[in-house]
Amino acid sequence: MPSTRTRLRREPARPDGTPKGARSPGPGGVPALLVLLCSVASAVVTVAQPLVLGHTLDLLLRGGGRAGLWPALSAGLLAGEVLLDSLTALFTGRCTAAWTATIRSRALTGLLHGAPDRARPYSPGDVGTRLTLNAADAGGAPAARAALVASLVTPAGALMALAFVDLWVAGCVLAGLPALALVLRAFARDTGASVAAYQRVQSRIASRLLEALEGAATIAAAGTGPRERRRVLEPLSELGALGGRMWALHGRALARSGVLVPLLTLAATAVGGVRLAAGGLSVGDLLAACRYAQLAAGVGGAATLLAAVVRGRRARERTEALERLPALEYGTRRLPADGTGALELRGVRVLRDGREVLRADGVRVPGGTTAAVVGRSGAGKSVLAAVAGRLIDPDEGRVLLDGVRLDRLTHGELRTEVTFAFERPVLGEGTVAETVAAGPHRVSPEQVRRALRAAGADAFVRRLARGEDTPLAEAPLSGGELQRLGLARAFAHAGRLLVMDDATSSLDTATEFEVDRALRRSVRPGTRLVVAHRPSVAARADRVIWLDDGRVRAVAPHRELWEDAGYRALFGTGEDGAPLPHRDHGPLSEGARS
Repeated sequence: MPSTRTRLRREPARPDGTPKGARSPGPGGVPALLVLLCSVASAVVTVAQPLVLGHTLDLLLRGGGRAGLWPALSAGLLAGEVLLDSLTALFTGRCTAAWTATIRSRALTGLLHGAPDRARPYSPGDVGTRLTLNAADAGGAPAARAALVASLVTPAGALMALAFVDLWVAGCVLAGLPALALVLRAFARDTGASVAAYQRVQSRIASRLLEALEGAATIAAAGTGPRERRRVLEPLSELGALGGRMWALHGRALARSGVLVPLLTLAATAVGGVRLAAGGLSVGDLLAACRYAQLAAGVGGAATLLAAVVRGRRARERTEALERLPALEYGTRRLPADGTGALELRGVRVLRDGREVLRADGVRVPGGTTAAVVGRSGAGKSVLAAVAGRLIDPDEGRVLLDGVRLDRLTHGELRTEVTFAFERPVLGEGTVAETVAAGPHRVSPEQVRRALRAAGADAFVRRLARGEDTPLAEAPLSGGELQRLGLARAFAHAGRLLVMDDATSSLDTATEFEVDRALRRSVRPGTRLVVAHRPSVAARADRVIWLDDGRVRAVAPHRELWEDAGYRALFGTGEDGAPLPHRDHGPLSEGARS
């Protein structure tokens, strides 16, 4: 059977309607062009100064008041250089800020639009490093490239002007330039690998630190603070070694160029002195020749800009990895208006790192019924839930809702008709009401209140300082309360298929019962797929999908499966067989259909 993974493109059509292959608008080449123009203009002024100053000096030495406007021209060139340098600094800052913001936006957009399973290899700390440090380095690269080009204009122009002043001095300087070029070439080659390794270690430290922050309570309770500190800081030695290598390479390049530049300048001065003694140069020409020799040899000072360009290129590779995450493509189909939410998995296989983590064929959940998904840890429950709601596509097979393949639906239709509730919901910012209302379609205040009641969240929300208008950042909520707000949002936007991936794990039994009852009575009727760990949840479902090591072992009502000792063991029941849990609440589907 052909793999459906072929529907994952590097630059797919986006859900927001952006054409396939299009990127979010960026600052374009104008900011970098302004940096380049100002830098080149400053370089031209710098090259013109020695010639004008030398000629002015010759006129002043001859006396007779023949200097005319040349001193004013020299002063004007100096003022122009200061002004152009100021404009270069201004446009460099604006260019860096604009490109950094664009790169961050593109990387974040790619991450959010990417298929969740393709983003899994990137830890939160790694993502944070790519979106902050790496994006800043990459954002500075366009201005650094423009400045690097301009920095080469100065020595090139100086060499041409030096040839105009005196060919012998120009030949002396030209003979030493290949050595400077070799220094820069070796620096660019050696520093690239060190920069890439340095950025990877930065990400590793950030990932470990974030893991430690998330597990601070566990670390404190276990008394493993010192060990965790060592674990987080362990890569620092490698980071220090890489940083030392980078500085050594930079320092070596500057040191070598720092030796070659004075030698070239000294040689040029000596040749110029000989030419002055021979009458081939004037005093002003000698002054100009010495200054041009310094400017021509200044190509060695491009090491700093070259380092910024190399660092920016490596950082851009890291941000582009997020930007180009493969995303899900969507079709043009819509679900039949009279559909009840019938779900079917045909020949579904999901692979991770070459290992099969889910195989489901011929699994059907009739519309309007509830199916509980059970199995041991790692059995593939969350993978099945993700495939059923098309958070990911299977490597093989297809998933149908009311007879229509999920990958043929539009993005709006899919996310309106398929709703998720998770164990750890990410609620974002805003007030409680805004959090519950956030979703694919508009929700009225009354619908928000009904959803809060259905999720058993209305009582604690009323106790907040401003009730539903309390910002989440000011609401001290427990894990169970956060989970209930996530349920409320799912209930407010419930479609014909509601997938609950361990969404009641933090609720006590009594609260879970109230949520189940409200779900039957107060939420839009439809099909429910519930990842369950408690026998009471499985007992209330119409059917149970029993997963074992990634495969569907059985699909049957809970009462029938309870006869199997292996099934009972999932819920911690002994081989002797505990009494069948009391089916006191009736199937969820009955309430949903009523």
